[in-house]
Amino acid sequence: MDLRVPVYIFTDAVLALVSLVLAAGVRFGGFSPRKGWDLDHWAKAAAIFVAVSIFSSYLMEVYTLPRDSRKRDILATCVQGGCAAFFFLSVVYYLAPDLMLGRGVLFFALGFFIVFQFSWYALSGIGARRVPFSRRVLILGTGDVACQLGGLVTSQRGAFTLAGYLDCGQGHLPTETVHQQELFGSQIVPWHGDLLQTAREHKACAIVVALAERRGVLPLQEMMRCKLNGLEVLDAPTFYEMVQGKLLLEEMTPSWIIFSRGFHRTAFAKVYKRILDVILSLVGLLVVAPFFPLIALAIKLDSPGPLFFKQQRVGMGEKPFILYKFRSMCQDAERGGAVWAAKNDARITRVGAILRNSRIDELPQLYNVLKGDMSLIGPRPERPEFVEDLKRDIYYYSKRHTIKPGLTGWAQVRYPYGATVQDAIEKLRYDLYYIKNLSFFLDLQILFETVKVVLFGRGR
Repeated sequence: MDLRVPVYIFTDAVLALVSLVLAAGVRFGGFSPRKGWDLDHWAKAAAIFVAVSIFSSYLMEVYTLPRDSRKRDILATCVQGGCAAFFFLSVVYYLAPDLMLGRGVLFFALGFFIVFQFSWYALSGIGARRVPFSRRVLILGTGDVACQLGGLVTSQRGAFTLAGYLDCGQGHLPTETVHQQELFGSQIVPWHGDLLQTAREHKACAIVVALAERRGVLPLQEMMRCKLNGLEVLDAPTFYEMVQGKLLLEEMTPSWIIFSRGFHRTAFAKVYKRILDVILSLVGLLVVAPFFPLIALAIKLDSPGPLFFKQQRVGMGEKPFILYKFRSMCQDAERGGAVWAAKNDARITRVGAILRNSRIDELPQLYNVLKGDMSLIGPRPERPEFVEDLKRDIYYYSKRHTIKPGLTGWAQVRYPYGATVQDAIEKLRYDLYYIKNLSFFLDLQILFETVKVVLFGRGR
């Protein structure tokens, strides 16, 4: 995880609180709470303001701004976050008027917050290439996998920076591309027989093993010395997972899956997921139920055919179930057999395009979640016809069926629309990452990301 994100979130919480206190001072002529409010009431209002300000900044992607962003881009993003905060706070104050700060306080507080936030981000962006919170890694190997990992570190400039590549006698350098030659030629580290000393000379705090052939090449004693002296030693799949938030399928082995951390589900995880599924699906159905007649009318007026689209999908343990959606395609769209859905599909109706882009067509799946066929969060359920083909083409594909499929998921919020075997491979990387690292906090992150996907039309 990029350490600057929690640092920025904490800083924004402090800035939001300072902004609120200053706004109260300007509006009321002093830093005392609003007239008629006790300290407990003021604390609740302040907590809501801080939480909404942080959530709005997260929603507008303030915390994932590129390190080389221009100041006007930073300002525009901060203003967008402030506008989103004003909208959400207006909704909160409408539902709970007792917590309303007052228009003057709210405007002043959001104005101060935007100015402070922009100033902090603009200043922290100076010299960002130094990446103060990053960890330097030394990649052990000069093969294609090493090149791939080094390219990721160099391009992202996130939690890690590249100390260099260590050629420990594995063989020739890759010759596939000129880029690889240039990359290795400028950052190759000579092997002197002392891995610990080499790592210290290049100020590396982690060593990543990226050797194509490990037997007879790995300097095990040297690596053990590094481990015992406080350096972290990682294999290629583990490091790739940390940097990318998905799994490196090509380098995964059954033993890596068996002995790696993760791929286990506690009793707490099973209980909280089911409780969350039941509560949120019920709430969701109750909230959207009044809009169902309008959606039904629009679908019926636009094209002939049934209101709901029912289709068999593969669930947990590869058991089939019937999935429900609002119909977004013309009637008999698959008269010739199962076909991958495509972007700008000609079979999609005019109303169907709106339903798909807004994800409204997925709402009936809340019933699937309530029944227990699906979970709110998990891999996207696929059709049996496609599953059989993908299992033949992709080695680990069946492993995604070890948990319930989801209405949303890590792959849906991290990868754009896709309808090919290659897209299925990329989505599987994310699905297996989720299965490996399943936790309440990851589910919470996915729910927040889903809000961004729905609002801005990204993902699938």
